Amino acid sequence: MAKSDENKNYKVIAENRRARYDYAIEDDIECGIILEGSEVKSLREGGSNIAESYASVEDGELWLVNSYIAPYKQAKTFGHEEKRKRKLLVSRREMARLWSDTQRKGMTLVPLVMYFNHRGLAKLKIGIAKGKKNHDKRESEAKRDWGRQKQRLLKDHR
Repeated sequence: MAKSDENKNYKVIAENRRARYDYAIEDDIECGIILEGSEVKSLREGGSNIAESYASVEDGELWLVNSYIAPYKQAKTFGHEEKRKRKLLVSRREMARLWSDTQRKGMTLVPLVMYFNHRGLAKLKIGIAKGKKNHDKRESEAKRDWGRQKQRLLKDHR
């Protein structure tokens, strides 16, 4: 099967670009999301935001809190709440590891990207992260700027 046939349904819905600036991401996990029908249709139209959301382990379940999915206009009576808590699906082993990382090690669960996978199912990639201090942010910014400047210098020399 050709690669284009394999990934024809893959589509990024929402991305949290600020997460990599604010957090040092150590690991990431792909998990499923329990959604209502109007939410899926709204996501297909591209109306969502995960920039200010986070994931938390509560009572042995993983939840996505404060994520926004725009209302679907055609679903008048059977619509959904825009900022409700949504349950995330992970295996028991991953759930135990996430609980351990957040409770014992003081890590944070940050949503990185929401997308439809190659089968057309909505998925969320969560990063297990530790918050950066201001000096860490300045350091990573300086590295990024130096990388850009180095590329410009190499380009000019050719």
